[in-house]
Amino acid sequence: MATAKLKNFTAGPAPIIALLVLLLTSLSLMSDAMHSSTQFGQLYTYLLVLNFASILILLGLIARNLYALTRQWRAQVTGSRLTARLVLLFAVLSVTPVLVVYYFSLDFLKHGIDSWFDVRTERALKNALELSQSSLAVRMHELLKQTKQQGAELSMITNDMASLSLHDIRVALDASELTLFGQSGRIIAASTDEATRLFPTRIDESVYTRLRQEQEYVELAPITDSGLFIRVAILIPSSDPVGESRILHAMFAVTKRTNTLAQNVEEAYTQYRELAYMRTPLKTTFIVTLSLIVLLALLMSIWTAFYFARRLVQPIVDLVEGTRAVASGNYTTQLPLPSNDELGFLVRSFNDMTQKIALVTDEATRSQQQLLEQHAYLDVVLTHLSSGVITLDQNRHLHTANDAAGQILGIDLQPFEGFSLNKLTHEQPQSILFIDTIFAHLDNDEAEWREELTLFNPSGRQVLLCRGSVLPATDNKSGGFVVVFDDITQSVQAQRNAAWGEVARRLAHEIKNPLTPIQLSAERLRHKYLHKMEEKDREVLDRATHTIVQQVEALKEMIKAFSDYARMPNLQVQSLNMNDLIREVLDLYSHESQPCQIQLHLDPRMPMIEADDGRLRQLLHNLIKNALEAMTQQPHAQLQISTQCLEKEACRFIELRVRDSGPGIPESLVGQIFEPYITTKPKGTGLGLAIVKKIVEEHGGMIWAENAEGGGACIIIRLPVTKEMPKHAAA
Repeated sequence: MATAKLKNFTAGPAPIIALLVLLLTSLSLMSDAMHSSTQFGQLYTYLLVLNFASILILLGLIARNLYALTRQWRAQVTGSRLTARLVLLFAVLSVTPVLVVYYFSLDFLKHGIDSWFDVRTERALKNALELSQSSLAVRMHELLKQTKQQGAELSMITNDMASLSLHDIRVALDASELTLFGQSGRIIAASTDEATRLFPTRIDESVYTRLRQEQEYVELAPITDSGLFIRVAILIPSSDPVGESRILHAMFAVTKRTNTLAQNVEEAYTQYRELAYMRTPLKTTFIVTLSLIVLLALLMSIWTAFYFARRLVQPIVDLVEGTRAVASGNYTTQLPLPSNDELGFLVRSFNDMTQKIALVTDEATRSQQQLLEQHAYLDVVLTHLSSGVITLDQNRHLHTANDAAGQILGIDLQPFEGFSLNKLTHEQPQSILFIDTIFAHLDNDEAEWREELTLFNPSGRQVLLCRGSVLPATDNKSGGFVVVFDDITQSVQAQRNAAWGEVARRLAHEIKNPLTPIQLSAERLRHKYLHKMEEKDREVLDRATHTIVQQVEALKEMIKAFSDYARMPNLQVQSLNMNDLIREVLDLYSHESQPCQIQLHLDPRMPMIEADDGRLRQLLHNLIKNALEAMTQQPHAQLQISTQCLEKEACRFIELRVRDSGPGIPESLVGQIFEPYITTKPKGTGLGLAIVKKIVEEHGGMIWAENAEGGGACIIIRLPVTKEMPKHAAA
């Protein structure tokens, strides 16, 4: 507690005020003492003690502050270097003029004291003293002469008559006192100008001694409480030879002005002689005292420099610490107000700034909290959303993707966030068609787009419904793109099956039921009337009824084919080799009457696949039959069947190609060749390739048609090599 109080005391202005008072006191005492050597000698010791005590206190304070500043400098404390520069600057500014004044004051003091003891001054004082003494000597000689004259007259007067004549003589001499003494010192008669004085002035023994030797005596004699007097004493011989000699003693008052001037001259000369005697010690003493006071002033200036440097630097240190606090995130920092000057204005501005920052930070924190809550809400929604959602930035880098997007594409998209979609296509080739579709719409600068996309992945054919849109730009963030897609494979298949199932039901109701009565009626007509008619009529009836029965059978076959297409399959999945199945089916066409060259290019690496043997046989029959019918008018018919085991798009699958040398597919029908009732044959139903496509889709595969180079059509089928079948196939 005591240490803290001492520290607070030394850090405040109290030491400066105390030391300033001490310095002024020393200067005042020195100034007063210089007017009197006696007073200076009395105060000299106290001045030395006082100044030495002040110097020791200041040295202690300066050493303490210097030690603290050195530690702060080494520890690189904020503001220590600026404090050191300010202390050095203040010290130089204060010490330099003091030293200059001290130098000239020292020179002035030396020459000033020497000027006090000039020879002319001493001669003048001595002459003044001699002049005053000479003037008094003349006066004393005249008074002695007058007294002798009156004493000669008094020698003839007896003692009894002396008292009557003594008053007249005193008045004639203008004496203050006139006394007639006997030889033994007895007072014979006395006269004085003061009625209150009862006894005359006595004569000392030294006066008697001098009268005996010289017969007369004159001298200046100061009388206590009365001033300076000229004392005259003469010896009056007796007229009687045997009579006793008498002594006439006269006191003449010196005028007050003459007395004052004589005293001043004498005192000045005496003081001058004393100063002359103390000339060298006085000079040394004054120099020492002045040096101590100057040293005290210098030390106080240095310590004051420490004080004001700290006062000036402290607001800056507070600002630096406050700035660091704000930089570290403490926006509630408030600094103490040092004063109402510019630094105070700066501190107030800083406090206002931190208050505003704190308010803005609180508002930003609340907004961020709301944003995080909304983001969390959106994350939950996107996580549980069945649709895939991905967002891209302006550079087409993947920004975010929900779990459903990765599940639909069969790709873990998290490692690709922040990277370009090109990286995704390089590392996940099965996404090339999906990414190319997105890039195609982005290149066209479409604000919104929608497209149905068919992919081929390890699970088979996959139909995606993709929708894209441009995200709006914000103030500090450029817009991007969002792509939403759904796996509608099963939905499309279910819709298609439902549509064709409804068509099959109506056909069975509208067409199939009347066919049997028509066929029976034609056969009954034929059976009842054919043998009863003439040859000509019989031939017409036979031809007509035969046509009716034949067309009814054709209609039944068409309805049966359409029903086969529309009904929900019941696959009998088993392991089989596609090459062996192709060879078995081609054996049935080896005895065709139509000449056709069949070429096989079967991949020996063909793996076993899981499929329905009967449905694949139906697929091969339809493809081979369509190819042969397309080459009916061709002189050199050629059928090529090839298989290949490929690893492409990170998925293993087999590829079947059936190519004929016919006229090919019209360009207008290339994209519709697998739709029901789309055919290029005059008598075709348009269901063969539609059934083929349905069988391929039932097995999770893909199929497309193209015109081969050099002529002819080519059907390409890809089937996955996997034991996992679509859910509807397992029914």
